Amino acid sequence: MYSREEKIQIMEAFLASGLTAAACDRRPGWPSRNLLRKWLKEAERGDLPLSVAVPKGHVGKRKRHERHSAKTKAEAVRLYEMGRRPVDIGRLLGLDCHANIRVWWKKAMKGDRLPEETFKPKPLEDPKEVEPMAKKKEVLPEVAALSEVELENAVLRLLVQDAKMAGCDLISLSNKRKVELGERLRLESGRSLKEIIDFLKISKSSYEYHRVRLTLPDKLASVRDRITAIFWENNACYGYRRIWGVLKAEGIRISEKVVRRIMSKQGLKVRYEPKMKRWSSYEGELSGAVKNLVKRDFHSGLPNFLWLTDITEFSLTDFKCYLSPVIDCFDGKVVSWNVSRHPDASLANDMLDDAIATLVDGEHPIIHTDRGAHYRWPGWIERCDKAGLNRSMSAKGYTPDNAACEGFFGRLKNEFFYHRNWRETNYEQFVEKLKFYIEWYNDIRIKKSLGWMSPVQFRKSLGLVA
Repeated sequence: MYSREEKIQIMEAFLASGLTAAACDRRPGWPSRNLLRKWLKEAERGDLPLSVAVPKGHVGKRKRHERHSAKTKAEAVRLYEMGRRPVDIGRLLGLDCHANIRVWWKKAMKGDRLPEETFKPKPLEDPKEVEPMAKKKEVLPEVAALSEVELENAVLRLLVQDAKMAGCDLISLSNKRKVELGERLRLESGRSLKEIIDFLKISKSSYEYHRVRLTLPDKLASVRDRITAIFWENNACYGYRRIWGVLKAEGIRISEKVVRRIMSKQGLKVRYEPKMKRWSSYEGELSGAVKNLVKRDFHSGLPNFLWLTDITEFSLTDFKCYLSPVIDCFDGKVVSWNVSRHPDASLANDMLDDAIATLVDGEHPIIHTDRGAHYRWPGWIERCDKAGLNRSMSAKGYTPDNAACEGFFGRLKNEFFYHRNWRETNYEQFVEKLKFYIEWYNDIRIKKSLGWMSPVQFRKSLGLVA
């Protein structure tokens, strides 16, 4: 496959590089290491006339590892006895081959003399105190059982003391938690590593793996604090996806899975209320129903093109409050809203007047509702006709036809109303807090569908608002 000229050219480049044949094995256009060694022998015999001389000792031979001082070896053995991995010790001390560390440790334990000088770390056990295997006494079953009971009691005490492990048992603990527990047991009770590993039901390799990482700094400490701050700054309403969106906007690159795992360990959980019976404003066929123009397509490419509205009820200890909003399907913004103690006609009519006031010339949106009585009274119909709004209605008793508005009510109640104590709150205070939430929803609360921006921020990015 190679001509004589190509052999000469490759061998001259090989000798000039100073590399071994194994290091040049996978270079593009070069032969295998065995063929390189064959050509090298031909060059030594003079069969290949090269412009450079072939050095003695065969450049293709494998180089010996650098010898290390006895001080370096002693430090490596000391770190190995502490439980550090050979690869970590090699990086720390700058060793060219970390595989020799185990060999040094075995020689030190046997008392062998090393080439440079003798070093002998303290053995794990004093040979004088170790009895021969034939003379060792068997442990009575009663003593072994008592030892296991004492170890179990010590573990239970540590579980009660540690807030992170409170209420847990050994089966539910992760290997990392078990290692933390085992290290505390070794310090406080003086138990051997074998006893602790057997009791915790964890392999020695897993124990050593996590023990090394206990001493490493927490790389996610700052991110952990920021995630907790974002969660509580937004009234405990943000799940891991929205928190990930906030971190991304701040320039913090981290995986969604890492955010979810941190929130789980920190106990940051968004609570949701199970579905309950909904309040209905349907009172029969008061007037003719109009067609469903939306047909469950709640997407809009323009603002003020498709509006949704409905009424929801807040039942508190001493009063009830009814909310009637207008939702723009362009970005989910609450265009206008109105609250009242009673679900009367003025609740919906005043809300519609405020929404119509935000329109400019030429805007005639579709307003989609259910078949409630509020949207079939003459006052509502007259206002829609005067403003040029196109009315659309859901099927009778079929909430999925207005699912986007129902979804807003679900988010509103999960993030604002449920799981909070409203016993000491009067009507005026409740309305003020509801106003604050809707303003936060429009201005601050980010949405994935908007590129992790709020509705107001999204409109500003498009130049629709100042």
